[in-house]
Amino acid sequence: MRMALVILSAPLLLALIAWGTAALWFDGPTARPLAALAVAVFVVAALTLLLGMRPRWRGLLAFAGLFAVLLAWWLSLAPRNDRNWYRDVRVTPTAELDGDRLTVHGVRNFTYRSETDWDEHWEDRTYDLAKLRGLDLFMAYWGSPTIAHTIMSWEFEGGLPLAISIETRKEQGESYSAVRGFFRQYELYYVVADERDVIGLRTNQRGEQVFLYRLRTPRTRARQLLLSYVDAMNRLAKTPEWYNAFTHNCTTTIELHTRHVVTDGGPAPVWDWRLYLNGRLDELLYEQGVVNTSLPFPELRAASDITQRGRAAGADPAFSERIRVGLPARPQFPGAAR
Repeated sequence: MRMALVILSAPLLLALIAWGTAALWFDGPTARPLAALAVAVFVVAALTLLLGMRPRWRGLLAFAGLFAVLLAWWLSLAPRNDRNWYRDVRVTPTAELDGDRLTVHGVRNFTYRSETDWDEHWEDRTYDLAKLRGLDLFMAYWGSPTIAHTIMSWEFEGGLPLAISIETRKEQGESYSAVRGFFRQYELYYVVADERDVIGLRTNQRGEQVFLYRLRTPRTRARQLLLSYVDAMNRLAKTPEWYNAFTHNCTTTIELHTRHVVTDGGPAPVWDWRLYLNGRLDELLYEQGVVNTSLPFPELRAASDITQRGRAAGADPAFSERIRVGLPARPQFPGAAR
């Protein structure tokens, strides 16, 4: 029995040691020699307690205490809003609602010459929620077909769409790392932007493949979702939070928002592995009937690829109109508010 418990517990203990090692390396001392020393001390202490202390249960209890101290330190690391940010995330967006009138501060509307060279421009924009026409989803691919970056965008009658991209807020000198994204390395940031900025950057400067899907979402639900985003933006302006590549990324955070709004007859949010390998999210939405299902899925996906249209539109102020030319129609929602 004891041997069986040892065999069963070994993978968990090794995983805890590995996580602790990574947490100390990424989130510990910024000086690499000190971080290496902290890692070495932790690993030696953990192995000594687990392998050298007798009886074995005392070693396990002592290791649990050591790990609890490490975890308490890690959880105490606080995110901030006052770091030396890159210029494209330096403004903290906020918004205020007066009836149907939504005023958003810090809308990014850059003109790009390259991914790192741009004319910086931040705007205050006002949106009439009574003229909200629909909700759209962008999916941008930069490498693996199983991973995409998702961006929500709200369409307004007679006005420009409002796109919001949930991303990492990087400091000067930082670059994104998928591994670091699982630790306390990046603050959570809502890029509130003109589509010509946040989508055109991906199609024209980064060379990503971008798809645009019109969603079957009642206007009441689209409004509630937007206001949920607004609440989160205003909260982050006062109380920053950590980005996490697993629990608080571009797609899982959208899913968290959808759980906070009234379903209004729409499909209730459900857990699905494609929320994490989100390059297949469009397939999930097709199965749920959230996107246009009048076409077979391969045809819908091909028709929703707006990469070339984005490149052709370039810096045109009519960027949003041009990328929507020829898109499959937005599916209607029978019986719901429109």
